[in-house]
Amino acid sequence: MFGTYQSCDVTILLKDITGLVEPMGTREREAKIQSGTHYSEMLPVEYEPSSAYLAAYQDALDRYAGMTAEAVACVAEKIWRDKGRDVVLVSLARAGTPIGILIQWYLKFRYGTAVEHYTISIIRGRGIDHAAMSYILGRHRPEQLQFVDGWTGKGAIQQELRQAAAQYPGVDGGLAVLSDPGCLAGKWGTRDDFLIASSCLNATVSGLLSRTFYRSDIIAPGEFHGAAFYSQWGEQDQTYAFLNTVADRFPDTRPRQEEERIFSQSAAEEVSSICAHFGLQDRNLVKPGIGEATRVLLRRMPWMILVRSLHDAEHLGHLYQLAKEKGARLVEYPLEHYRACGLIQALADN
Repeated sequence: MFGTYQSCDVTILLKDITGLVEPMGTREREAKIQSGTHYSEMLPVEYEPSSAYLAAYQDALDRYAGMTAEAVACVAEKIWRDKGRDVVLVSLARAGTPIGILIQWYLKFRYGTAVEHYTISIIRGRGIDHAAMSYILGRHRPEQLQFVDGWTGKGAIQQELRQAAAQYPGVDGGLAVLSDPGCLAGKWGTRDDFLIASSCLNATVSGLLSRTFYRSDIIAPGEFHGAAFYSQWGEQDQTYAFLNTVADRFPDTRPRQEEERIFSQSAAEEVSSICAHFGLQDRNLVKPGIGEATRVLLRRMPWMILVRSLHDAEHLGHLYQLAKEKGARLVEYPLEHYRACGLIQALADN
């Protein structure tokens, strides 16, 4: 085990690549991605958040801890009804890892059952970590597995997961997420595009681990995908502060049945209309949803951030603050499924 997660909360099926990969600056990395280098072959430089942004994060956590706990409860109850006490949670590192822990904690709180939880890597365009899957399936029945992530955006990882699961008879490729505004996941806590505070930070709310990494000169055949451990940020680690703040709301949480929302178009159609409106040829430059828009600001080269409203600090305050710090333009746009959408700068156009 490496990182700051406790071993009783998650088994990390990742190779420790700390010190083996030099993190790359945002512009250099973005240029390489848009020139054809796969994003998983590089690690981004991760910056310590400003005091103003940390204040926005803390406000978001305090404001949305209850809603996050409710979403955890809703999706955990669906998992329990489907899989029962033998469920094995498999979260997708790194955004899914804290969500897997929260679901695990809720099931312990609600049913007194300690379920197994692993975290593994899946990479868009590269697939799932087959070494990690072999490890898990060597210890558990395929029908026990439940994949977990934080939210859905365009559904690229859900699609990748379904393709990967087809290689493993009996494994269900449906994701369980807290927020599913695109109506794409197998199980969800809510269809609302709400702020999950863990999306506001990088490693400092994810066990001080980097995003996952896969390059053949570092990851040999049969090895787990990799991640780096940022131990130097120990004093800034917010991982368990986030987890405990949400879990403290479990006793007051009652899962509710959410009414299905009616949309005039699918999430895919909405992304296509955004591409057409802004003249974008590459759908990968469009990152819909609060969580994805936050990621664009944290580790990509933002062109603009579309928001449903410029006057919604309750839901989007952290995005307003981060866009100001990054010099990204905020544009009000009639989003339907999502409250926000990040557009990445096409560097070839500069």
